[in-house]
Amino acid sequence: MQTHFLPFSVIQTVLSKARYNSAIAGTAHRLERPYTARPHQSIREATHTSQYQDTFKRVEKKYLLRREQYIELRRALDGHMVCDRFGLHTVCNVYFDTPDYALIRRSLEKPVYKEKLRMRSYGVPGPGDQVFLEIKKKYKGVVYKRRVALTLEEGARFMRTCALSEDDFRLRSAVEGQIAREINWFERIHCARPRAYIAYDRVALFAPDTPDLRVTFDSAIRWRGDRLWLDSPTLGKSVLPEDRVLMEIKIPGALPLWLSHELTRLGIFPTTFSKYGACYRRFIADKGAALMKGCDYSA
Repeated sequence: MQTHFLPFSVIQTVLSKARYNSAIAGTAHRLERPYTARPHQSIREATHTSQYQDTFKRVEKKYLLRREQYIELRRALDGHMVCDRFGLHTVCNVYFDTPDYALIRRSLEKPVYKEKLRMRSYGVPGPGDQVFLEIKKKYKGVVYKRRVALTLEEGARFMRTCALSEDDFRLRSAVEGQIAREINWFERIHCARPRAYIAYDRVALFAPDTPDLRVTFDSAIRWRGDRLWLDSPTLGKSVLPEDRVLMEIKIPGALPLWLSHELTRLGIFPTTFSKYGACYRRFIADKGAALMKGCDYSA
């Protein structure tokens, strides 16, 4: 079924001027500091207690925005999309690779098929909190992501052993057992180990009338090559200039017509950008792995 939206000009007249201007005026401010969760539910509580999606298939398009483009686009999205329940929050990742970074080097060559393994948390996890071990594959432009949920302690054990107990996950569900086998097979082939920590502050939007459409805005992307665990302060070296925001549009198929028009109007076009790839090029490939130790970190 095709979803139809009212033109933005109509929506703008329906919204009161005070409410509309207030929503836009706070946009830049919201990106300046991490989101403070609502008192009744923190990000930690939500990810720990809620059901999670373990498989994804979608197209992901990336765009590098200037700050003014970001503000204008948020104004345009205001009538179509809303923030998810977490608001502005920090996403923490540990990427796995070979000692010579063969996985990211191959990925940067833009092959037809590529894959990567990472461990992720939403916010800095504490004892017993949930983290996700994700294997992400891309084939002919389509992204397939499969993940299993672990406690922080189980995640730390995987970082030491780089192996999952397939029997444990098979008891949870057949799907999780299969994903655990895929991750173990990945490790048998690549012998990947933790190689990079990347964190960023994210705002995620979704469209109530188009549930498969998701747009994320990532700012303050930062990297470090040591202290490769998730339950540590999210410090690191900046990857992008302060006035740049990385937008990702995630959707199973084509963009809605209204969104395509807004991107064209604002001069926003797709780009190829990998957070891990950018970190590799900037901090590892050109300057040597010695930079991975003794860095001067800033928030």
